[in-house]
Amino acid sequence: MQDYFAGHGFQIEAAYDGRQGLARSIESSFDLIILDVMLPGIDGFEVLRQLRKRSETPVIMLTARTAESDRVAGLNAGADDYLPKPFGPEELLARIRAVLRRVGKANGTSQTIEACGVKMNPQSRHAWLQDEVLELTSLEFDILELLVRAAGRTVSRDELTGALHQRPSTPYERSLDVHMSHLRKKLEQGDQILIRTIREVGYQFAAGMELEL
Repeated sequence: MQDYFAGHGFQIEAAYDGRQGLARSIESSFDLIILDVMLPGIDGFEVLRQLRKRSETPVIMLTARTAESDRVAGLNAGADDYLPKPFGPEELLARIRAVLRRVGKANGTSQTIEACGVKMNPQSRHAWLQDEVLELTSLEFDILELLVRAAGRTVSRDELTGALHQRPSTPYERSLDVHMSHLRKKLEQGDQILIRTIREVGYQFAAGMELEL
C-alpha cells in the first residue's frame, strides 16, 4: 500500500497498533488518516473516539466487519468515510481524493455565506452559529454548506449524496441520516429546528421551524 500510494504522490507513515497510531496522529500533522478497525492494543473505534477529542483530521475507516451497525458505529465515532474489506487500492485512492477535495476545496475567495444565524467561510472552513464557533467534521461542514447555500429550498437526498460521495443514495443507506443527526444536535437552538426533514424527498434549511414533517 505504501508503494502504491507513493507512486501517486502521497507520503504515507504506517503505525501497527492502536496506541502507536493514536500517538502519532496527535503528535504530527497529517492531511488524512486511514484507520483499520481491527488493531492490537486498542481498536480503531476507540482510537477514533480519542482522536476526535483532540483533532478533526479526516479519517477513512477500513474494516472486514460489514454489518450496518459497524458502519454506523464508525460514523457515530466521527469517521468521514467507511470502506469495507476486501477493497482494491484504486477504490481507496478514489475515496482519499474525494475526502481531501472536501477538506481542501476553496473557491479563491474569503467571502462568507450566511442564513438563519449560521455563517460559514468555505475557504477557511470555519462556521459559526450566532457568532459561536461550530465544531464540525469535514463532512458535516460540506452538508451544512450545501444546505445554507440552498436555504429555503428542499435539497434531495440524491443531491446531497451525489455531491458528497459522487454517487446516488440507496434506499437503505443510513450514513447521511447519521451525519444529519449529528449536525442537528450542533445546531440546536431551543425548540427551533434549522434543518427540516421533507419525508421521502430530502432536507430544507430554514429558520422558524418547530416541527418535523
